[in-house]
Amino acid sequence: MKRWMIIGILLLGSLGIVVYSTQASDRGFFMPEEFAGVKVVIDPGHGGPDGGASEGDVIERDITLNISKELAKRLEKKGATVVMTRKKEGDALAEHTPEEKFSTLRSRKIADLKLRESIAINENPDVFISVHVNAIPDSKWRGAQVFYHEGGHPDGEFLAKAIQSSFQSNLQNTDREALAISGVYLLKKSPVPSVLVETGFISNPEEKALLVDPKYQSKVADAIMEGISEFLNAEEM
Repeated sequence: MKRWMIIGILLLGSLGIVVYSTQASDRGFFMPEEFAGVKVVIDPGHGGPDGGASEGDVIERDITLNISKELAKRLEKKGATVVMTRKKEGDALAEHTPEEKFSTLRSRKIADLKLRESIAINENPDVFISVHVNAIPDSKWRGAQVFYHEGGHPDGEFLAKAIQSSFQSNLQNTDREALAISGVYLLKKSPVPSVLVETGFISNPEEKALLVDPKYQSKVADAIMEGISEFLNAEEM
């Protein structure tokens, strides 16, 4: 009798484990990842012969690529599909059409810009994020700032404000506001909500030290991701 009782208890225990496991699996199945079904195009500014802003041996193209890679990892981990206009030190042309040759740097930069535009259009993403670094002669200026095109997609303003708000909350070292701008070609031509994210000033010694720090780059990526999340959730409401 005791033996049958022990067998019964073991069977009930095994059944309980199976039921719990099935329910846990079902919960995971019916609770999609936060960014499931979302596509994001990330554009690491500059690249290759076009290094962008520089301060000593610190070059914009390297910082923008590192931050963009961190952002891509975080978005993909939460279920997003991510397309990057470049994944290496070179420009977008070097990755997508390496056989093309140009007689001048200017003609190459124009072609590179057009290629990034075509990626932003053909991939049909939900949002387009162009990552940059600022630099001006006066070293006193600092702070991340997000720009949108006044003639671009109307939701670009809301996306810019969501990311700027996230910078203010998470970085806690900027009181800048999202700003409309008219001179950024990609923001105007992109048919989806698009922003240019200036992650800080390498012309400011303190901010330069932060922007080359991998931990801070990860923090910036977290802030951008949170801003994108706030924007998408607001859209659904």
